[in-house]
Amino acid sequence: MKKLFIAALLFVGIASFAQEADQKPAREPREKLTPEQRNEKQLKKITSELNLDANQQVQVKQLLAERSAKAEKLREERKNRKDSNTKPTAAEKEAFKNELKAEKDANDAKMKAILNADQYKKWTAIQEEKRDKAKEKMREYKQENN
Repeated sequence: MKKLFIAALLFVGIASFAQEADQKPAREPREKLTPEQRNEKQLKKITSELNLDANQQVQVKQLLAERSAKAEKLREERKNRKDSNTKPTAAEKEAFKNELKAEKDANDAKMKAILNADQYKKWTAIQEEKRDKAKEKMREYKQENN
């Protein structure tokens, strides 16, 4: 009887310990910002990183607002497509990819026109660093979920 009782306690202890190890720590919820708040936050960050003057700040603020509006439009289109359960064809995916690339190139050209040579060089380095971080996070995410 004692052995059965000890075995039952051991089993319950191991089972409860295993469940705790499987649970992932919850991420902190992000604060919900309006597009205008996000743009202001991003403008402040860019201003401090690149030492923008007042004229450049106005131009970058306008560029961020345009980008934000286009991104919101794309999000709405994706949501509508998801709600209607229509899968995009390979041609539509390719067209969308090309559209995003063209948009990125246009934004880069606008930033190059706004910033001086040193600022643009620093901005491209920051963008590359962000891209590398995102790729690393994706690798980590894929490893966790495989």
